[in-house]
Amino acid sequence: MKTRIIIFLIISLIILTGCTKNNKSEKSDLKMTEVKVIIDNKTYKLNLENNQTVEEFINILPQKYMMNELNGNEKYVYINESLTTNTHQYKQIEKGDVMLYGDNCIVIFYKSFETNYRYTKIGHIDNLPDLGKENIKISFEK
Repeated sequence: MKTRIIIFLIISLIILTGCTKNNKSEKSDLKMTEVKVIIDNKTYKLNLENNQTVEEFINILPQKYMMNELNGNEKYVYINESLTTNTHQYKQIEKGDVMLYGDNCIVIFYKSFETNYRYTKIGHIDNLPDLGKENIKISFEK
């Protein structure tokens, strides 16, 4: 009888240990889904896409940039790193979209419009205000 109880306890411990290891590995497989964007001391949430470009972008964070104004609808900065691209032609850009143009130009759109350009999508910032006509300082943080 004691032998059966000991065997039962050993088997139970083995099963519980295996479950614990699986839970840890599942947690480590979770990917980051958002980063903080700080503009003029206000923090916004950048909801990230699930792609190789985003993984590489996250690996270079945190970063601070001076982003240049363009066309009254976007801010852009050329970064020192080249990121993987998977471009698509987005016929409609939405206010808050964050895109990669080419392999090293981060673009934040603060107005919606139609376009024929090709981008790799990084993510989207909800409730992004009009960023005005000036160049801006911006921080991306994990």
